[in-house]
Amino acid sequence: MVMILHAIEPSFVSFLQVTMRERLSLWAVFCLIVAFLPSQTESIAVMSVDLGSEWMKIALVKPGVPMEIVLNKESRRKTPVAVCLKENERLFGDSALGVAVKNPKVVYRFLQSILGKTADNPQVAQYQKHFPEHQLQRDEKRGTVFFKFSDTLQRNFWQPIKDAVITVPAYFNQAERRAVLQAAHIAGLKVLQLINDNTAVALNYGVFRRKDINSTAQNILFYDMGSGSTTATIVTYQTVKTKESGTHPQLQIRGVGFDRTLGGFEMELRLRDHLAKLFNEQKKSKKDVRENLRAMAKLLKEAQRLKTVLSANAEHMAQIEGLMDDIDFKAKVTRSEFEALCEDLFDRVPGPVKEALAAAEMSMDEIEQVILVGGSTRVPKVQDVLLKAVGKEELSKNINADEAATMGAVYQAAALSKAFKVKPFLVRDAAVFPIQVEFSRETEEEDGIKTMKHNKRILFQRMAPYPQRKVITFNRYMDDFVFYINYGDLSFLNEQDLKVFGSQNLTMVKLSGVGSSFKKHSDAESKGIKAHFNMDESGVLILDRVESVFETIVEEKEEESTLTKLGNTISSLFGGGSSEPNVTEPVTDEEEVIPEAGKDQDQSEKQEESAQEKPETEEGKEGEPQAEEQKDNKEDEAETQGETDAEKPEEKSDAEKAEETEADKKSKPQKKSKISEDITVELEVNDVLDPSTEDMEVSKKKLQDLTDRDLEKQEREKTLNSLEAFIFETQDKMYQDEYLAVVTEEEKEQITGKLSEASNWMDEEGYTAGTKELKEKLSELKKLCKAMFFRVEERKKWPDRLAALDSMLNHSSIFLKSVRLIPEGDQIFTEVELKTLERVINETMTWKNETIAEQEKLFPTEKPVLLSKDIEAKRSFLDREVNYLLNKAKFAKPKPKDKAKDKNTTSTENSKANSTANSTEDAEKVIPPKSDDGETVKPAEEPPTADEKEETILELNPAENTDTESTESSKSENHIGDEL
Repeated sequence: MVMILHAIEPSFVSFLQVTMRERLSLWAVFCLIVAFLPSQTESIAVMSVDLGSEWMKIALVKPGVPMEIVLNKESRRKTPVAVCLKENERLFGDSALGVAVKNPKVVYRFLQSILGKTADNPQVAQYQKHFPEHQLQRDEKRGTVFFKFSDTLQRNFWQPIKDAVITVPAYFNQAERRAVLQAAHIAGLKVLQLINDNTAVALNYGVFRRKDINSTAQNILFYDMGSGSTTATIVTYQTVKTKESGTHPQLQIRGVGFDRTLGGFEMELRLRDHLAKLFNEQKKSKKDVRENLRAMAKLLKEAQRLKTVLSANAEHMAQIEGLMDDIDFKAKVTRSEFEALCEDLFDRVPGPVKEALAAAEMSMDEIEQVILVGGSTRVPKVQDVLLKAVGKEELSKNINADEAATMGAVYQAAALSKAFKVKPFLVRDAAVFPIQVEFSRETEEEDGIKTMKHNKRILFQRMAPYPQRKVITFNRYMDDFVFYINYGDLSFLNEQDLKVFGSQNLTMVKLSGVGSSFKKHSDAESKGIKAHFNMDESGVLILDRVESVFETIVEEKEEESTLTKLGNTISSLFGGGSSEPNVTEPVTDEEEVIPEAGKDQDQSEKQEESAQEKPETEEGKEGEPQAEEQKDNKEDEAETQGETDAEKPEEKSDAEKAEETEADKKSKPQKKSKISEDITVELEVNDVLDPSTEDMEVSKKKLQDLTDRDLEKQEREKTLNSLEAFIFETQDKMYQDEYLAVVTEEEKEQITGKLSEASNWMDEEGYTAGTKELKEKLSELKKLCKAMFFRVEERKKWPDRLAALDSMLNHSSIFLKSVRLIPEGDQIFTEVELKTLERVINETMTWKNETIAEQEKLFPTEKPVLLSKDIEAKRSFLDREVNYLLNKAKFAKPKPKDKAKDKNTTSTENSKANSTANSTEDAEKVIPPKSDDGETVKPAEEPPTADEKEETILELNPAENTDTESTESSKSENHIGDEL
């Protein structure tokens, strides 16, 4: 399947075409219209896509933006899953639905129902019945269906956000899930996980009620009736303790029931047919309205509106203008009539609930509440029937029926992304359909007759939790063989569901290299052929690898001395270890899970089979509870130790056991080592073939080529709009006084003439011209009007810029006069600095007066000499000079008092004049000031008063704890740089 991505911003919309009558398989048609992404997004943002059969919602998480629904270009929170492919344009959502009324052949919707289906699937035939305007044909290569387009097929290009969690119905099988993943891959999306929509709803409910979850299990049933299907899910909430992260809330899917075709769309189709019947009965036209595709599309649109209105009103008037042959249609429809039309549908409402209870092996008494999800649950009759079926006092509506799945999926996306940290909420999803491994083996009866026996081993039971890893061991095969991966017992599905389900055979696995591995390790004991399976977070089953495992017994060497051990260790560090591949390692007992209750007898009956298996649980997903659905009948032990078990004596006394234990300790120790050899695996898909790598690459390349073509078209439309807007706006400006004042009569006639010529050209040739020609026309007109626009803009900027310059001159002059009044003893600015400021003020004043005088001599139609950029440059330069002096004053240290200065001077003079013997007496007479730490302040250094004040400032403003002298030096250097 291919995703048709669409962005909320027009800048992301592009139109990609394929040549006419292009054939495209369904996996390249299914629309994941990932709409409504913001035009500017961070690369670490993640999103969720809630893909329904009729509507879709997008939620986004990025830095500074918590989980929120993204609006589309119509500012709506949800968008119809519809795409219009018509000639050279493509429309999405509501725009596509608008075209569906006029030309239904070019609008494609409700494609989810035929996703991953072969051409002979009943749902394909049902889709063709609902939408007869579309032509469906069989893909001979893959067996799926494709659309035959009479016009063009278009797709969109990649989006900035590529990490996404996508919701899928819980009843999607392996083929359908793979189809969505392939679509995402072609569209350039990185799928973090496919999450079941019912699981996403349950996660959203639990996240916002975390405080209500405790160690006591709470069972809640979510009933979700959407447009195309209905699902009932039983979820258990409780807190669990994990080794990795402590105690956290967890949700576990206990039971799922579904109805693939029960939904609001089927109700709308019934209502549409009823309206068609009413129109025919009015006999306003001799034609049958059901044969007119456009009229039926209009009736379907009216039926959708009518269903919504009848949910709140007992009756309503359906009316359509110009339904067919300019004939208007008007008829009254009551809610009772609508309920009678859908009576058989309402009878199916309790079905999914019963299936979910049966799968969970629970009763309604164990369910605490029933919560409604999905838009179709708003139909009153649905609620009445469901309430009666569940036997509760009321149905809970304490969750957003439309957006719960979207918000739950985006929470999961944030949890999976490494860029965000969220509170852990453990999720244990469940596989709706069981999966088993089947294989045949040759057995020999007592009379020597050899027969083939077919064996089945359950890999994942129904409602088995995932993600989970399993291992199956084949013990009696010593040569290459084949086994099959198929669905298990599907008897819980009715006959119609089985037909819709498709092939029950998943994959045929051919193993090669088994015989050679036995020859290579003939001296070792075989532990069987182990197949490692993984059902990942998306519910997709993967065969990770197959290996042939052998075990050897190695006698441990005698106890070595400490020096010998140290030497061996050093030797191994420098390459002294073994270089042989498949290095043996000590055998560790894998975790063995006891078979579930009620299955021991069945397992024991299979022990006599020569080819046996034992699923073993491997490491689960990190941070999640390990699944314990593993089956193990311990047949390996029965085979590898058969003779030992058969000859095992009767139980011995405790004394004998103790003696044997002591003897074992004294005997020479032995060590078991395991050797594994990878087996070559060849997979043959039996349900729906995946597109080949070549097909995927061709699709990607075609998509990129079409993207370039769409971008070119988008650029042309942008240029065309710019040219058209420039012509109309400039023609209007030529009548405004401010523009007429700056142009001569000759310029006016020239500009007006060119604009009229361009306008006429636009009407005749402009709408078919190429992008290059349109850009040249626009550039020519802008060049012609550039001088006029420049003169007008300058005159608009003069008042504000001159006022700012006058204000700066005024403040600078006042500042300079104030500084001049400071006594010489307290002056902190040098004479050079003050003269520099005075010079800048005078030069700026002179430039302003001279330039204004010169400008007043010029005509408005001439190029101005007083430029706004020059005014701003003068103001900025003067402002920089003043700020320099202000910053210096801010960080300057006050000068010492006169008395202290005199004493320091006297002391210095005396010390120079007198001899060394008299210096002691002088020092006693003149006491120099001391700092806080008691050190004498030298005459050449700053006085202590400044130090004390500086310390007080640093305490109040610890952020400014910097060296004052360094600051002054840097300020001085900056000032010099500015002057340069």
